[in-house]
Amino acid sequence: MNTIAMDRQAVHKDYERARQTFHRLLDSASEKELSSATQDTKWTNEQLLWHMLFGYMIVLRLRLLVRVFGWLPRSVSRVFAQVLDAATVPFDWVNYVGPRGAVKFYGPQRMGEAFDRVIDALHRRLVSEPDARLARGMHYPVRWDPFFKDFMTLADIYRYPTQHFDFHRRQLTLYEGD
Repeated sequence: MNTIAMDRQAVHKDYERARQTFHRLLDSASEKELSSATQDTKWTNEQLLWHMLFGYMIVLRLRLLVRVFGWLPRSVSRVFAQVLDAATVPFDWVNYVGPRGAVKFYGPQRMGEAFDRVIDALHRRLVSEPDARLARGMHYPVRWDPFFKDFMTLADIYRYPTQHFDFHRRQLTLYEGD
């Protein structure tokens, strides 16, 4: 088991940086800007912002998977990841369509509120995670996301959403107000 200590404070700082950036983007964007196209995606800015939020939301579920699979032999999660990799086409479709529908329900204000809730939840959970749990991991479907590695620890999962956020931030065509 990997026992290298995680820099929790750095993760907390990254979460807060992302929170501030997310709110600046939402607060400074007009309806027209939110409905404008992004760079290198088929989403609007608003849809991509929701996808960025969802990257943090999914960590709350992924940590539960790591808690289960982290106790099982690695071969079990390897098979699970292979099955998920085989389902990449339907996953890509759901991943694309999801934000298109979600923004109709969420809208900018609810997205901001949801971002705050999920960041607060991740802060609380990260503080309470024992080091031994952070060192446990499982195999992931590497075809689903460029930031998924073949094997990731729970510590890696806590760092994942900000990598995802920063990548997609560069695809937005929004001005980030001061």
